[in-house]
Amino acid sequence: MSASSKLPPFDPGDPIGLDDLLDDDDLAIRDTVRSWAADRVLPHIAEWYEQGELPGIRELARELGSIGALGMSLQGYGCAGASSVQYGLACLELEAADSGIRSLVSVQGSLAMYAIHRFGSEHQKKQWLPGMAAGEVIGCFGLTEPDHGSDPAGMRTYARRSGDDWVLTGRKMWITNGSVAGVAVVWAQTDDGIRGFVVPTGTPGFSAPEIKHKWSLRASVTSELVLDDVRVPADAVLPDVTGLKGPLSCLSHARYGIVWGAMGAARASFEAAVDYAKTREQFGRPIGGFQLTQAKLADMAVELHKGILLAHHLGRRLDAGRLRPEQVSFGKLNNVREAIEICRTSRTILGANGISLEYPVMRHATNLESVLTYEGTVEMHQLVLGKALTGLDAFR
Repeated sequence: MSASSKLPPFDPGDPIGLDDLLDDDDLAIRDTVRSWAADRVLPHIAEWYEQGELPGIRELARELGSIGALGMSLQGYGCAGASSVQYGLACLELEAADSGIRSLVSVQGSLAMYAIHRFGSEHQKKQWLPGMAAGEVIGCFGLTEPDHGSDPAGMRTYARRSGDDWVLTGRKMWITNGSVAGVAVVWAQTDDGIRGFVVPTGTPGFSAPEIKHKWSLRASVTSELVLDDVRVPADAVLPDVTGLKGPLSCLSHARYGIVWGAMGAARASFEAAVDYAKTREQFGRPIGGFQLTQAKLADMAVELHKGILLAHHLGRRLDAGRLRPEQVSFGKLNNVREAIEICRTSRTILGANGISLEYPVMRHATNLESVLTYEGTVEMHQLVLGKALTGLDAFR
């Protein structure tokens, strides 16, 4: 028997054999999330996107909790305690359905729950995390403001002491889950530096008007947070962090999920392009048989699977406690940028059909325009890497 006869067959869905890097538990989690998304999201997502809403978000959150997808890589308090790679695989499968669904999970687990889990008191953890892990309580994360995005140090939301209480005043903008959240992690200036506060959204003075008229992330709840003298008790403050280290470490954790998630949007668009190219006929034969189409598909496949390999490598580093923030910037910068290019190239293969919601390509492309700039713009990640490469700070 020749050596070549022992080789496994070529798999167009896994052309470089990345599944070899996954164990049985990894595959089981991936398949569970993929099956849930296929059953609960894909049949409806075009309609939700066209309507600009995410109906039944609370039910979806409970279902995501039941499969262990909320706070997935956190330990204890009802969380699944999965590996970082397993969490990444879940993000990929969720974003292959829609970026809005992955954003729901990322904000819940990697921002709101992560902040409480890492910086909260034992009382805060016990009070909030089990319900959030089960999807019974939805959380949001208030950092970005109308005038302060890439420069969170300039935030104007302020928390002042009033006896034993804190009183918060200010506004936050572009907050995923805001108007459906039961709890908000809000970052504010204090006399002692930036602090985080766990704020029940039913507190008097707190409101979260939903932002409408979006052309991206339409199947996602996005809100403004308005804090009008919101009074919370002394134990609402996150006790274990002061300064920007708190929110920035949360953002780094969420950006890691984006590294994987963006490849899910890219994969869905690529697969739509492959399927279309094999059936769409021009000049008497499928367009997939033309050299230029095959060149596009080959280039997309290379970038897609390089991106997944990069995400996997960063996940292993995170599980080993060796992942640096600069490496997360590397992953987000590359994978989101390449994912957008894959979507755009897929659209050209689909021609006019590429703009139709009967296919996922344009929906993913417009969603990724938000993913490109949220949780760190291209320019900010370029400067993070530039500083790491040169030792020179271009921010100031």
